[in-house]
Amino acid sequence: MRKEDLNLSLIVSCQPVPDGAMDEAVFVAGFARAALAAGARALRIESSAYVAAVRSAVDAPIIGIVKRDLDDSPVRITPFIADVEALADAGADIIAFDATDRPRPATIEALLAAIKARGLLSMADCSCLDDAKRALAAGADFVGSTMSGYVGGPEPAEPDIALIAAMRRLTPYVIAEGRIRTPQQAADAVRAGACAVVVGSAITRTEHVTSWFHDAVSTAFSQRDAATLAIDIGGTKILAALVRGVQVLAEATIATGREAGPDDWLAAIAEQAKHWSGRYERVGIAVTGLIDEGRWSALNPATLALPDGYPLVAQASKLFGKPAFAVNDAQAAAWGEHRFGAGGNEDTVFLTISTGIGGGVVINGSALLGLAGHFGQLRSPTLGEAPLEDVASGRWMAAEAARSGHQAEAPEIFEHARNGAAWAQAIVAQSALRVALLCRDVQMMFAPKRIVIGGGIGLASGYLDAISAHLVALPPHLAPHLVAASLGPRAGIIGAADLASRNS
Repeated sequence: MRKEDLNLSLIVSCQPVPDGAMDEAVFVAGFARAALAAGARALRIESSAYVAAVRSAVDAPIIGIVKRDLDDSPVRITPFIADVEALADAGADIIAFDATDRPRPATIEALLAAIKARGLLSMADCSCLDDAKRALAAGADFVGSTMSGYVGGPEPAEPDIALIAAMRRLTPYVIAEGRIRTPQQAADAVRAGACAVVVGSAITRTEHVTSWFHDAVSTAFSQRDAATLAIDIGGTKILAALVRGVQVLAEATIATGREAGPDDWLAAIAEQAKHWSGRYERVGIAVTGLIDEGRWSALNPATLALPDGYPLVAQASKLFGKPAFAVNDAQAAAWGEHRFGAGGNEDTVFLTISTGIGGGVVINGSALLGLAGHFGQLRSPTLGEAPLEDVASGRWMAAEAARSGHQAEAPEIFEHARNGAAWAQAIVAQSALRVALLCRDVQMMFAPKRIVIGGGIGLASGYLDAISAHLVALPPHLAPHLVAASLGPRAGIIGAADLASRNS
């Protein structure tokens, strides 16, 4: 085929979710036939087996790729010469490969030579303009925006229209690909100069499209429903708020009288919430400690002491006259960040590094409750059998400062560290190292897409970078993806409110 044959084309990427319900040749071939019947002019197919299956069913141009997860290279798309040969034998007309400037098993030049030796066309999947320049100089026929947003950092939500336009100034043979999910985005890519546009998940990945609609519908239902009275009981203060979806309609802060107890805390909240009467239909409560079948117990009395097994849900339901739901505060924040914040609705582990250390886990769209996520209580012989939060949290940092002759709380320690004080830098570095080791272990246990770091210590200037510095040596497939929490101190009440709306 000629390069010109792809001009003005819609290309449909028929790549099922690996191990998903559609991951069989009969479905891939069916998607291909349906796409061509509706107006697509070419297809992008993964694996030589699926290329062969589709080639036996259609005669349209096929862009073939092979995806691999390698231990010694981040390159996933058609990394080997053998992949080129297998795709060519299977019937591909164009072979696409990762053209990013990263360590790779075979050079771009070697891949292009193998493609040209079989008389086929080539497509360089690029992440930036420099990738495209190198690929074109090496002899690539097409350049695509495929890898933009996938070589480090958080994945963008929108297609890279600017890159498409910039590549068009280099060559007329630009293929737009990556996060094109709506007809408007496809049209924008054409207007930016693309000769062809690839659409994949929005057409052929039922799981992805369903999740987009599910999230939109769930959010709409949450926003349509009556508000929730959300309560976050912490060691120093209580935050009460009216919450609808991600909107905090009203809020009030009450000091936590540590000498009092949960009966008095709830009574103080009820007094504060009097003027919100009639504006909420349920109560969601986030608390430090453990919630087990509605009963509240302290895991670390130093954070907040209370009677063991306090019937929190029953007492709150009785006092407020509404259905109540209670959850650990870090688990609530994990859910809030997953649904509405930095978790991006992906598998998420949330770590809050503050006075203590807490956490929450959201896997396959479900929050793990009960003991799950109480990472601050993890113990290790290397830490002298002390809970992690006793050797890494803000409370520990202040104690370490005192032991070195400096009376300073965590915010002051960070300020001293930024000003070059060696004693403060050592404390921050030790805390960051221990949290980095926790992040590494969390990645091995849960393999989350993101680990969201929050809390006053976790979000302190330079702390996230200090954690990340201890993880750079890990291979890409083992390294956790760390992101800063985005909902701030409201994550707990937002998460508790949404969980209450789902469980009441």
